[in-house]
Amino acid sequence: MIPVPPKRIVIDTNVCLDLFVFQDPRWASLLAAIESGAVEAITRADCRAEYLYVLNYPHLPLDDSSRPASAARFDQYIKVVQPPESGVRLPVCTDRDDQKFLELARDAQADILITKDKALLKLAKRLAKAGMFKVMLPEKWSLDA
Repeated sequence: MIPVPPKRIVIDTNVCLDLFVFQDPRWASLLAAIESGAVEAITRADCRAEYLYVLNYPHLPLDDSSRPASAARFDQYIKVVQPPESGVRLPVCTDRDDQKFLELARDAQADILITKDKALLKLAKRLAKAGMFKVMLPEKWSLDA
């Protein structure tokens, strides 16, 4: 029997904050799946840069001694890829800063984009209808999704 490769997922910055800064228990099964390799979480250099930038926001419960640990956890579990652009047209996200997550999911042939962002979630039906990746809230995610 040939092993099935893990599902490939993209996780936006806010969900990564929930996972690696706030350790939100609601997403424990998602984090466990990433840690165990049951799913392959991927990012792109510009998405990673956004996460690292956001770690410096003053309202986050981080300081110069804790910030590196949140960055290291991200780097430990989220693989940076630079897939070639597929050329497949995507709908345009109303939040330009979030378009990169759509592009990453498309170009890296991800199965799912996990987000809490309303602008991205609004595109879920259009992307599904086009036969592309799923866009879903973290609470809707499961290994069977």
